[in-house]
Amino acid sequence: MENTIFSLLPPLLAIIMVLVTKRVLLSLGVGIISAALLVENFGPVNSVLLLWESFKTSFWDEGINAYNIYILLFILMLGVVTAFVSLSGGSTAFAAWAIKKIQTRRGSKLLTMFLGILIFVDDYFNALAVGQIARPITDSHRVSRAKLAYFIDSTSAPVCVVSPVSSWGAFLISQLGVIFATHAVTAYTPLEAFMLMAPMNFYVIATLAIVFFIAWTDFDLLAMKKHEKKALETGELFDPTKPNPGNLQGNFPENNYGKVVDLVLPIVSLIVVTLSAMFWTGYKLSGYNLNLFVIFENTDVPFSLFVGGLIATILAIALYVRQFNTNPEANISYVWKALVTGVRSMLPAILILIFAWSLSFLINALGTGAFLAKLVMDNNIPVGVIPALLFVLTAFMAFATGSSWGSFGILLPIGASIIMAIEPELLLPVLAAVLAGAVFGDHCSPISDTTIMSATGAGVHVIDHVMTQLPYAIISAIIAAIGYLVLGLTGSVIVGMLSVVAIIIVLFIFWNAKSKRKMEANS
Repeated sequence: MENTIFSLLPPLLAIIMVLVTKRVLLSLGVGIISAALLVENFGPVNSVLLLWESFKTSFWDEGINAYNIYILLFILMLGVVTAFVSLSGGSTAFAAWAIKKIQTRRGSKLLTMFLGILIFVDDYFNALAVGQIARPITDSHRVSRAKLAYFIDSTSAPVCVVSPVSSWGAFLISQLGVIFATHAVTAYTPLEAFMLMAPMNFYVIATLAIVFFIAWTDFDLLAMKKHEKKALETGELFDPTKPNPGNLQGNFPENNYGKVVDLVLPIVSLIVVTLSAMFWTGYKLSGYNLNLFVIFENTDVPFSLFVGGLIATILAIALYVRQFNTNPEANISYVWKALVTGVRSMLPAILILIFAWSLSFLINALGTGAFLAKLVMDNNIPVGVIPALLFVLTAFMAFATGSSWGSFGILLPIGASIIMAIEPELLLPVLAAVLAGAVFGDHCSPISDTTIMSATGAGVHVIDHVMTQLPYAIISAIIAAIGYLVLGLTGSVIVGMLSVVAIIIVLFIFWNAKSKRKMEANS
């Protein structure tokens, strides 16, 4: 069943089920079981053993899987930080301060967008840190959690994929180095190529432009419109009937002794310590090389997140404990309750992530990505459509596998091999199209870890996030696909980019006119 059309069945089954049933764990479980059965040709014993192996590798893969364990611990600690910030009254104090300083919904949305762009070192870090900072502000202005998740998701991976000083940038620059060595490309270094590819990532350009438009205006589409209307009219920011990763369930007493510092200090320490740890680990693992790009190529992101989360957790607990002398309701029993509540709030996200990792392991064993790539390699494709075709193919691969990095690893070398044999001048645009497609597919996939992280950071159900973000992602993808088609047919990056910009301008004019007509009709 490996490397055949049947390898598409498990991811598609999981995705269809999750969209129909809205039950993420059940759907992922069905995908996992079907994948194991296909790999082992429906042998029951071997399938069970493979299932065990798929889960075991999340924690033990020829030794302790420190990468995954540090990520899981970081998520749990972020839940604990959130619980103590709430318990100490930091969230309430920060929201009160934010209402005075940021007095409009537009301001709260723009702040979230800019935070997402500024915290660009890692998509996991971005999703969870921006969520913690922005959530009290957007909540106070009745911005739905679905829109918060959209802002987070649409400014994390899109910025990381074009930033050389990020975990994504480091990974991609190293990938480019291997590709260039294979094909004897000497016209530019991997870093230079990465920088040149950034403006060729048409999906990122379209996505960030639409995010800014949505933040600046009150224009919404389809499911997002319903969430925003409910938030404005009723104050209900998310669907309380659905499991909500990252949402606290503990009943803490109202605390009027909290200060802004009770929220700001743990979050700032999280950012500063994580960045410092990333710099130090990269500096150490690169042989004490002070080149910033080399440092980020070698940095240990999960360990850095763990250290930052640990320090932030200790500070959050200490800030609450200091209230024992001033707050008559503060006591040690609430410390334990906050610990349990914080961990419990993140368990849904943890379980979904572990299931997603297991499915990814089995999809890799089935050779889903290799099968999709072979479709391109085995067909004679006109050079003009290759950038657009690879954009679509990579998007489908990332959507089906839930992994943008996995798609990078498979299709960057294949895309390079195809275009170097036909039209070497289009090497960078083709590689940029692969990067763009991977981010788009990742945005749309309910089994993607970054999708799960963004929903967790915002405190909204994963499927609500997927369904509300999907229209914007698809529109950005259509714009990008047209841009890549124009680029491929004309051979000009500038003409392709101008076509993308022109479509975005026309779209915004249309949306703005539509929004004005609606306002006039309601007045």
